[in-house]
Amino acid sequence: PHSVSAAFQEYLQHLGLQDFPCGLGSWNKSRLNARRSPRAEPAGLEEALPPGEESPEALLELLRDQHSPWALPPDCSSQDRLLREVAVLAPELLRGSRVFQVVKSLRILDKGVEELDEGLLRFQQLEELVLSANHISRVTSAHLPRTLKVLELCYNAVGDLQDLCARPPLELQHLGLGYNQLCGPSQEKYLTVDFWPNLVSLDLSFNSLTDLPELVSQLSTLQNLRILVLQGNPLALIPTYRGFLVDSLPRLSILDDICIWPEERQQFRGLARQPELIRSEARVVVSIGEVKGLPNPEDFQQLEVGSEGPVITYSYCVTYEF
Repeated sequence: PHSVSAAFQEYLQHLGLQDFPCGLGSWNKSRLNARRSPRAEPAGLEEALPPGEESPEALLELLRDQHSPWALPPDCSSQDRLLREVAVLAPELLRGSRVFQVVKSLRILDKGVEELDEGLLRFQQLEELVLSANHISRVTSAHLPRTLKVLELCYNAVGDLQDLCARPPLELQHLGLGYNQLCGPSQEKYLTVDFWPNLVSLDLSFNSLTDLPELVSQLSTLQNLRILVLQGNPLALIPTYRGFLVDSLPRLSILDDICIWPEERQQFRGLARQPELIRSEARVVVSIGEVKGLPNPEDFQQLEVGSEGPVITYSYCVTYEF
């Protein structure tokens, strides 16, 4: 399977950290040799650059000038720029396994990643790991760095949290599992303070969670939880869904990307003590505003009396699948 480590190596090749104007080469050889030499010149005594070499300032300008063929695209991340500039100013810091000590944020989006391999443990300073829009179905928590604070796995195929919760990173503050395949009621037991003592933000949107009372019972143990996203789950269709959550989780500040104001909390006060209002049914009203591109049946019914020829009728059926 295509692993995170393999995707990271492709990422490094894309950045070109060992190629001009980054890395080590004939364009900066004397400067780097001077650093290694015990007889390096005192600070302030700069010599003229040998032919074929460039100053650090000139090399950085090649990275930053948008008209340069070595410039990064405008939508690249701040870490991409940081790594490129470090590769110019101190390329020895990124040689071999040292690059893993520098990376604090790793974003690998839509690269066909299927496996979180053991190579992730080499990132000893990693705080943010974003692996959205891949093909991950199993998350081996033993391979996650203990320093992790943000884990984003949206748009994958995660259907079970057992492996993730076997040895979860206890410092995690945000867990993003939107647009996966989580089904209730077996997964709620993994969403408690026993696994996520420092969780502040949780995204479970667009899964298949159905048991709202059980989910709330587990989430109420997360003392630091302030942001929760549950929209797109069947349980969000329950008529008293938002009010029940607002009253049941008094520490929550944002629900489904909407702030919870004191007036709203006052409005729903007491719903948490009335579980009988939570019915396992929902009423959905669907209305069709306008349909384009289909012949209007009425146009074919205005035939003159006594006209000859076949009579053509049209009718349409609209089906909703839930």
